Amino acid sequence: MAGHSKWANIKHKKAATDAKRGKIFTRLIKEVTVAAKLGGADPSSNPRLRLAIDKARDQNMPKDTIENAAKRGAGQLDGVDYEDIRYEGYGIGGAAVIVDCMTDNRTRTVAEVRHAFAKHGGNLGTDGSVAFLFRHCGQIVLAPGASEDRVMEIAIEAGADDVVVDDDGSIEVITAPTQDFLAVREALDKAGLKAAFAEIVMKPGTETTLAGDDGAKMQKLLDALEALDDVQDVWTNAVIDD
Repeated sequence: MAGHSKWANIKHKKAATDAKRGKIFTRLIKEVTVAAKLGGADPSSNPRLRLAIDKARDQNMPKDTIENAAKRGAGQLDGVDYEDIRYEGYGIGGAAVIVDCMTDNRTRTVAEVRHAFAKHGGNLGTDGSVAFLFRHCGQIVLAPGASEDRVMEIAIEAGADDVVVDDDGSIEVITAPTQDFLAVREALDKAGLKAAFAEIVMKPGTETTLAGDDGAKMQKLLDALEALDDVQDVWTNAVIDD
């Protein structure tokens, strides 16, 4: 099935991740710690931990650092006790925003998130106010040029839910946010089909296009949220038209 272009958005997300590389170790350590806390320190039986470890390795994080973070999460070492918190709100033009945080201080985190929304023209909503607009899923994107037939054959056989070919030729593979995601990603890798982007995401079901001043204002809001120390991920249904 055909869809609109995801490639520009994926490239932007990768660029944003690269730009905050100085903070990425801290965020990945938190993710490993919380994943181990919730599902145990064995990555073979904890998909979230396995994904977090893979991401940490991709960033060349030392093995000892990863292992110690997992041990802290599982209670085998002393350390800060982080917890997952999700905030929902609205940006420019009513665009939906989800902010996933990991924190050891809820009071500090909610104050910082609320301030970022208010300062940049958005407002913090209540639990459930926008989450219904998103699907929690695995998203694997291959750059334009990959063989559609080959990707579809391998992905579906490995357990993918859907394969979407975008207008610019990029291919998007959607999976359940479980072991299926890891299985599909590994099957594609083994076939020589390297993903440009592979994450567990909150995928919007509908999108709001923003351009000009509105687009610039929305980007400032997203950047302000991303810059907060307790923020792990920011999801939005806004498509900012350059």
